[in-house]
Amino acid sequence: MEDTLFSSQVKRPLADRLRPQSLAEVVGQDQVVGADAPLGRMVRAGKISSFILWGPPGCGKTTIARLIAENTNLYFEQISAVFSGVADLKRVFQYAQERRANQGKGTLLFVDEIHRFNKSQQDGFLPYVEDGTIILVGATTENPSFELNAALLSRCQVFVLNRLSADDFEVLLQRAEKETGRKLPVDDEARQFMKDTADGDGRYILNLAESVFAYAKDGEVFDKDAIVKIVRSRAPIYDKGRDGHYNLISAVHKSLRGSDVDAALYWAARMLEAGEDPKYLLRRLTRFAVEDVSMADPQAVIHAIACWDTYDRLGSPEGDLAIMQLVVYLATAPKSAGVYKAMHKARELARKTGSLMPPKNILNAPTKLMKELGYGEGYIYDQDLEDGFSGANYFPDGMNRTKLYFPVDRGFEREVKKRVEYFDNLRAEKQRAARKEKDLKG
Repeated sequence: MEDTLFSSQVKRPLADRLRPQSLAEVVGQDQVVGADAPLGRMVRAGKISSFILWGPPGCGKTTIARLIAENTNLYFEQISAVFSGVADLKRVFQYAQERRANQGKGTLLFVDEIHRFNKSQQDGFLPYVEDGTIILVGATTENPSFELNAALLSRCQVFVLNRLSADDFEVLLQRAEKETGRKLPVDDEARQFMKDTADGDGRYILNLAESVFAYAKDGEVFDKDAIVKIVRSRAPIYDKGRDGHYNLISAVHKSLRGSDVDAALYWAARMLEAGEDPKYLLRRLTRFAVEDVSMADPQAVIHAIACWDTYDRLGSPEGDLAIMQLVVYLATAPKSAGVYKAMHKARELARKTGSLMPPKNILNAPTKLMKELGYGEGYIYDQDLEDGFSGANYFPDGMNRTKLYFPVDRGFEREVKKRVEYFDNLRAEKQRAARKEKDLKG
């Protein structure tokens, strides 16, 4: 019997054997579960309300929920939104009601991947949360603001858990060495590589350590290349339709805008390595060319389309170089939001002024009636003038002229600014001359 028990313990995964037995043993989340942190104080007070744990995989969400249930004498019930449906939820709610009525014991319902439930399923929690049948603890890797119903979110506190750091991983590796009674058979570079590869996931690094312990022969010490062979390939934590996707494209965009070519290359590479559709990245880079570079370098959008066309012709991996070339071009190009701001000002002005007609003198008059109404009367063809500029009013009659475009003094737009100022000054001069002539006639 003792041998059987011992064998079953040995077969338990290392990550399971090292699962914390108290909140104090949870690594890397003191800001949430520490003695003076919100959840820590809640547990000490014995007054637990429903909450959401938001954090990356392997940061301790399930462990924290289980420990809180144990420390507050709540029955721990766990389901996964990936594998559970309405029938499962109804059964959980029924058992919780019976447990509360017959035993006077509350239920902490831990829902892993809660963002996977649809709106109606999330709504199903509301009455049971409100009447205290369950204490809901939801775990999600996605931003709750986007993935959870406002009604459910308003009834739950949200606690943000951190991805584990290199120091946190060192604590876990030392615990693994203590548990196994062996020093991890790796050199310093390989140990650091294991931490880098874990990508914030505590469960992963313990599983990797277990593999190292299993593969290493007596006296063998693994280097980085040996660890690479064990790891093979670990996909970065990234979901092309969710939070990681938007976080990384935001990082690309902000790095480009800040003219940090190295950071922009890094984030673009992160997206490609994670399996992002290269055409999505090209679309966003082209948008950047017209939004953030714009008239400071009008060649940027031409370069963007050329790189896009190059990628379409070559595909991956050869075409990936065109993407990186575009990243470098945009990061190092002069920037201007002059046209972008002008567009929004113009559209706002258009909404305010409704359906004001253009001045009649700039309207075509293809019919006799339109000519009789004055359409096209007094129109001056600018190219017939010596300076090629009439200075006429092209805004609606009765509407004040509004300045919308303010070019910056950078890159090619510096030349555009000179042109805009030239025409502004010439227009003002011609308007003064017209008023003077009108006064003389008057």
